Amino acid sequence: MADVHLPQLGETVTEGIITQWFVGVGGTVVEGQPLYEVSTDKVDSEVPAPVGGTLVEVVAPEGATVDVGALLCRIDPSGSAPPPHSSPVADQHGGDAESTDAIAPAAAGGAAEPPGADPAGGGRQRAPRSGSGKLVSPVVRKLLAERGVDPARVTGTGMAGRITRADVERFLRDNPGTAEPFNGIRRATARHMVASKATSPHVLTAMEVDYTAVDEVRLAERAAWRDAEGTSLTHLPFIVAALCDALAEFPRLNASVGDDELVVHGTVNLAVAVDLDFEGLVAPVVRGVEGRTIQDVARSVVDVATRARGRSLSPDDLSGGTFTVTNPGQYGTLFQFPIINQPQVAILSTDGIARRPAVVVDDDGNEAMAIRTMGVLALAWDHRAFDGAYAAAFLRALKRSIEDSDWAARWAAGRDA
Repeated sequence: MADVHLPQLGETVTEGIITQWFVGVGGTVVEGQPLYEVSTDKVDSEVPAPVGGTLVEVVAPEGATVDVGALLCRIDPSGSAPPPHSSPVADQHGGDAESTDAIAPAAAGGAAEPPGADPAGGGRQRAPRSGSGKLVSPVVRKLLAERGVDPARVTGTGMAGRITRADVERFLRDNPGTAEPFNGIRRATARHMVASKATSPHVLTAMEVDYTAVDEVRLAERAAWRDAEGTSLTHLPFIVAALCDALAEFPRLNASVGDDELVVHGTVNLAVAVDLDFEGLVAPVVRGVEGRTIQDVARSVVDVATRARGRSLSPDDLSGGTFTVTNPGQYGTLFQFPIINQPQVAILSTDGIARRPAVVVDDDGNEAMAIRTMGVLALAWDHRAFDGAYAAAFLRALKRSIEDSDWAARWAAGRDA
């Protein structure tokens, strides 16, 4: 018999929530194929089976929070069938859970006689009733609880008036205003955001930036870039290159707050906020961006964003960031006040960039109106780490690097690297 334990999913991960089993008790397990899904504070991951055989027991049911190293299930490599009523997820994976009277017993360690067992029926279990007296399976009961729906309000169409999953889904469609429970990523995001606001005295400093010099190169190169890479050439990799210039001059922004100390990092590990189809937010890390070309930064950002949306990040992809960039500008924002990604001390919002009239000054000090490519950079920073003058001077240095760099030469250097 092979015991399956929750593996170490990342350096900082200590526990996870089992969100889904892909094989039910009695089902065939294929080594290397996804066996279960686990949600951590970092990421949701599908974990492959370490061995093949027959799943004979599930110790940690869906929804259980378990520590790293805890026993999850047992697999019989010889392929023997499981004993009756051995799985707390049999109702979820042993067929149509809403059309059978076989209800799962409690998780391992529970009562010897499962709730609902019929002592005269040879161990056969009866479907438990809700407080309203209606028949419900564990899956449906959980669904009702998650949505905050009283079973008495739902008409059951199953055998003997049983409420099926379809009945609940129909009720939710026909009765707006029901609760939408947070998913794992939403819950983790909520915890981190509240903790960050409770930890750091947030300050916002924003500055308007002229991107015309960047666009002279970006627009000239974007068609060739799309043909070669299959992706859009955005302003972000240019901003990141300028960001590294400014962080070299003002290193206290590339730092973390420790125990009565500021830990200034020697390399820039850039966390890039990625939206997951409006369902949550993650910030995978591109490491050592100060040593990368504009082109390499562009490819790396696309890579981590693609893997984030494909739910293929590892927990370590989300750890070790020293500075974070978020990009709501794709939606045309004026500026945003982002929340610091702890334990970092600053996060930069790259907001909407557009062509509009602006005052320009020539070398002789003469002013004129011109159409320029303009946008706002908004910096949220931790007042424990430094003061407003330092933050403003950093943002000015970033602005100057964006506006005054020889971007044609920097692009050519990256192309020839």
